[in-house]
Formats: sequence, structure tokens, C-alpha cells
Amino acid sequence: MVSTSKIKSVDFYRKIPRDLTEASLSGAGLSIVAALAMLFLFGMELSSYLAINTSTSVIVDKSSDGDFLNIDFNISFPALSCEFASVDVSDVFGTHRLNISKTIRKVPIDPHLRATAEEFHSTSDLHLINHGDEDHGDNSTYADIPLTGAAFEKFTHHFQILVVNFYAPWCYWSNRLKPSWVKASQITRERYNPGTDDRVLLGSVDCTEEPTLCKSNHIQGYPSIRIFRRGSDLREDHGNHEHESYYGDRDTDSLVKMVEELLKPIKKEDHKLALDGKSDNAASTFKKAPVSGGCRIEGYVRAKKVPGELVISAHSGAHSFDASQMNMSHIVTHLTFGTMVSERLWTDMKRLLPYLGQSYDRLNGKSFINERQLDANVTIEHYLQIIKTEVISRRSGQEHSLIEEYEYTAHSSVARSYHYPEAKFHFELSPMQVLISENPKSFSHFITNVCAIIGGVFTVAGILDSIFQNTVRMVKKIELGKNI
Repeated sequence: MVSTSKIKSVDFYRKIPRDLTEASLSGAGLSIVAALAMLFLFGMELSSYLAINTSTSVIVDKSSDGDFLNIDFNISFPALSCEFASVDVSDVFGTHRLNISKTIRKVPIDPHLRATAEEFHSTSDLHLINHGDEDHGDNSTYADIPLTGAAFEKFTHHFQILVVNFYAPWCYWSNRLKPSWVKASQITRERYNPGTDDRVLLGSVDCTEEPTLCKSNHIQGYPSIRIFRRGSDLREDHGNHEHESYYGDRDTDSLVKMVEELLKPIKKEDHKLALDGKSDNAASTFKKAPVSGGCRIEGYVRAKKVPGELVISAHSGAHSFDASQMNMSHIVTHLTFGTMVSERLWTDMKRLLPYLGQSYDRLNGKSFINERQLDANVTIEHYLQIIKTEVISRRSGQEHSLIEEYEYTAHSSVARSYHYPEAKFHFELSPMQVLISENPKSFSHFITNVCAIIGGVFTVAGILDSIFQNTVRMVKKIELGKNI
């Protein structure tokens, strides 16, 4: 067996009897200073260990979220009616998706961007409307009862139902409707004599002659057939009568049938209108008309990760628009790419914010208003260059993705359009991505540094104490030699 004395021979820390040691005031002061230095350096090392060390690199995009990109947006158009607002997406591959509605909500708003009604559901099959085979004849004027501003107010109070065709003489669709409308108006007057029967009247408004009347009823597409019911209160906050729009077929028989459906709940001797008495057949062709001329468009679309564009404009398969009167001014409340980063996640990831570009919402809260400096027919375009930023953490030898976001730069311009004005968002994704790596320090490295701090300070303090004591001793010897 190994004796105890041999084991003691390898002792690195041989003890000196306490009686042979001497405490000094200078040694005590130096010990206190050394202890404070150890505590300070330990705190600094602990702070460095807990801090995030990151490295940034640019690599080829190796996204794990597929070949499609979500575009989330909330954009308000004070002068574009939800009735005709269309969201389209196209790309360089030739893909064109028109009038997307499944993932889009349209809410009517007033000029102050306040919602004025519930979500508006567009009619998607206007291009299938039947216009009949009647002879168009002369395209100059309508032969039915023309309505002016004063006559319009008079007739809305006199007739229980006033069906009005808002048209423009230059409009192709208005001219296609004209013969059917004139004939249907004539049949209606013969069946329901306006002189003795106040139940219904069909009239027309030429919007080139009565622009104020058409604007007050938020007419943006021609022709627009609106149904006004006596008893509908005048909305003081919007300045027009609540009314409905007709989206059914435009041949003579369909128009006459529409009038008959409207009159079903009304008897000749009745003067009280049953506002909710429409039949199920009529409900599909009648919709509440927008009570304001603006629209807030919100939702998301999916686009391929190739250069493309998101276009918002007025579109209809059975209406024409006056480009000189259209204004595509808009306010971007929200526009981001990729999966939306929740506010809660941003709160949890505050420690990473200094390392992110914070350009994932570059257009948020910005207004793009056409003040008519370029006259009419102005398209507002935005050019967006997108790059993906990913933050990963390396722990326990494995990589974990903490957050993925798409940041973008934006440049906007306005230009005269050869067709109808639009709001265009051109987007192009970079083939590269920014990779931010979070590199935590190992615990063993932390312990090694702590030991180095304690040992180093202790050793340096011992050296300083030895130097001080030897210096004092030498000074005393020199003084003693002088005295002898």
C-alpha cells in the first residue's frame, strides 16, 4: 500500500503554521482591493456570457417555406368604390389571377377612412349578364323619363319605388342597355300609370349632364341601376339615400320581371313600404349599394417567388369607367411579405431587434394622395425589392430557426396611364438571404475564464504585496545603516 507520507509529498498547497505568518495593514488593504477586482471582473464575464453574440452572413436563399409567398395588406382607397374594386396578381411566368375574392375583405369607408357598412361582397359573374337582342338604334339619348337633381328628389318622395339607370352616353354598356331599358320603362308605364299609381317609376340620369347627382350617389361605373325606396331615411353622415344595386340580366324581360318582384309586397292602396319583402329570386340580383365612395381592402394573396405585381383597380365585365374621374389615392395601413410576425413574438424577441433591419413594414402608415397635379388618369406605382432575413440559434450543437421575415425597400412614383388608373405594387425577390446566427458561449469557456480571473487577480495581488513588503524592508535597512 502507498503510505500516507508519500501521498502528502504531492501536496501543492503545503501549509505554513499560523504562528509563522504575520498579518499586515497593507496586506489587508490589498486583499480587499483584490476581492473587489475579482467581483467586478466576474460580473463582466457573466454579462458577456449572457449577452447575445451574433454573426451576419449573406447566402443563397434556401427558404423552407415553399415556392409561394404570402402578401398581407390593408390598404384604404377613399375614392374607389368596393362595388368595382378588384385585386389582381400576375408574375413573369404569365400567371394572371384576376379579381381575387376568397382571401380578400372589402369594407366601404368614408373620406375619413371610417367604415360605413359591413363587408361588401362583389358580384363575380357580371360578364355573364344577358343584354338581350333589341335593336340599339340611336345612341344619343334615352327615351324614358330623364331625371335631374330637383326631379330626382321629387320622385324619390313621390314613388314608393324609383328605379334609376345612371348612364353615360359614351359608354358601350350604357348603349347596350338603352333599348331594353327604354322598352322596359314603356311597359312599366303602361302597366302602372305614374299619374294614378305611385308604386313604381323607371327613370334615367345622364351622368355627363348631372355629375353632382351621380357623385352624391357614388356612381363610378356605367351603367349603374339603383333602386330607391320611399321611406329610406336620408343619411346625414353620408348625404344620400340608402338604396340597392341591381346586378341581374339587362334584357327587357328581366328588367320587367325585376320590377314585378319589387312590387310583390306592395299593394296599390298601400302607402307603407315593406322594405324587407323581397323574394328569394330577387335577392340574388339585388344588393345594398355602397353608402360611401371609398373602400378598405384587406387580406392576403399568395404569389410565386418570382418578379410580379399586385394591382388594385376598378374592374367590371359589364360596366365602363370614366378614367378622368378616377382617383387611386390610397393609404397603406399594413403591407408585409411572408408569414406575419405577431406582436407577441416581437415582444419576446426584443433582444434581436438591433440585429434586424426593421424594414418588414416599410410602407406602413404612408399615404399616397393624387392631388391632381398631373391632371387625371394617374397610376400610382410602388417598386418593392424584397430580401429574406432569418435568425438562427445554435445550442447543443443544433440549429434552431428563431424568426423568418421578409424585409423590403420601396420606391414610389406616379405616372399618366393609357388605360384606367391603377395602384400597382411591383415586387422582386432577391436570390440571396441575410442569415443572422446567434452564437452562445459555452459554459466551459465561462468557467475557464472565471478561474483565470480568480487565479490571476490572486497571483498579481500576491506579487504586488511581495514587492511592497520587500521595498519597505529595504528602506528600513538603508535607514538603519545610515544611523550606524
